Amino acid sequence: MALIVQKYGGTSMGTIDRIKNVAKRVKRWHDNGHQIVVVVSAMSGETNRLIDLAQQISRTPNPREYDQMVSTGEQVAMSLLAMAIIEQGIEARSFTGGQVAILTDDTHNKARIEDIDDAKIRAELAAGRVVVVAGFQGITSEGNITTLGRGGSDTTGVALAAALGADECQIYTDVDGVYTTDPRVTSKARKLDKITFEEMLEMASLGSKVLQIRSVEFAGKYQVPLRVLSSFDDNQDGSFDDNFRQNVGTLITVDEGDTMEQPVISGIAFNRDEAKIVVRGVPDRPGVASAILTPISDAHIEIDMILQNLSTDGNTDFSFTVNRPDFDKALAILANIKADIEAKEIHGDDDVVKVSLVGVGMRSHAGVASKMFQVLAENNINIQMISTSEIKISVLIKEQYLDKAVKSLHTAFGLDRTEGESKIAGL
Repeated sequence: MALIVQKYGGTSMGTIDRIKNVAKRVKRWHDNGHQIVVVVSAMSGETNRLIDLAQQISRTPNPREYDQMVSTGEQVAMSLLAMAIIEQGIEARSFTGGQVAILTDDTHNKARIEDIDDAKIRAELAAGRVVVVAGFQGITSEGNITTLGRGGSDTTGVALAAALGADECQIYTDVDGVYTTDPRVTSKARKLDKITFEEMLEMASLGSKVLQIRSVEFAGKYQVPLRVLSSFDDNQDGSFDDNFRQNVGTLITVDEGDTMEQPVISGIAFNRDEAKIVVRGVPDRPGVASAILTPISDAHIEIDMILQNLSTDGNTDFSFTVNRPDFDKALAILANIKADIEAKEIHGDDDVVKVSLVGVGMRSHAGVASKMFQVLAENNINIQMISTSEIKISVLIKEQYLDKAVKSLHTAFGLDRTEGESKIAGL
């Protein structure tokens, strides 16, 4: 018998029929003798509806009252699912984040989990019940409801799995696992059976939308086995092998070093949400980078790739990227300080994308960067900026070349689905 935490997102909970299907899935797992804790998001579209209502009252709603209201979507979903499970002949109880004592700090709209009192959940599981918990929310020591921000339900699921010492945390989505790249870009993308926390964290930060970064960070910190599955795949029977492992979805776990050779590249991520800013002709002296970037940072604009050219006649060019929605704001800030930083010109380009190779195998294989650059050159794709880490290489290119770059790199690094492998459902 295993203790399993399952998380279902808004799409999985989108209609009454889908909620009933989730209940049937939970029953299969329960019937196999497993203890089940289910974390749910609000029904698809409900959180956006609630946010819209709040903004009709105020463009900047009171943070405490906002959390009070927006958290109700998950409470409706948890109760409906508990009812559906009971209709399957299984005892179930639903709880808000506050009722199971998911204690957070008092940062409304983006709270951080500080502690979880698991006594109530363990008592319910010991009594043979399925426990359904509202995701995305917690409670402060003063008793105020808080929400965890974007991806909060994933974080709730992983945090509960860590607190309970669960055998596995399963994240059910509208895809059946993590792929080598976005299947919408190349039909030759393959589903990965396994990926490390490091690789998944890089892919999530680089544009992969399967999991939110916070949940992957949490799982990696507490080494919670994390599995991505499809809530629309009815072939999962709730069975495990002797090591409490399944052969479905994608398992995200520590790099256990149980294989002789890791693949050099595990996946290709990309991010369309990029814009490049170039500050030309600034004096090449200590402090110039700080003078440019501090006002950007003070405006809560995240900076990604950074490049400073070699000095020419005492001047240099300084380039960096920001999220595309912050592009105009960043340009306006720089225009205001142009005279102070003695820049000759400020230029922006929001017609760029970032393409990244990710893989723990880079640690032990040389030549990955040179091969990547060669492939792009052969396809007449110019590289504007480069950044690297121990297991990642990213390049900035024109957006019009995104599909071509991903497909050519996917083939060059041996990631294509081979003849005879099962195709992606729905493609």
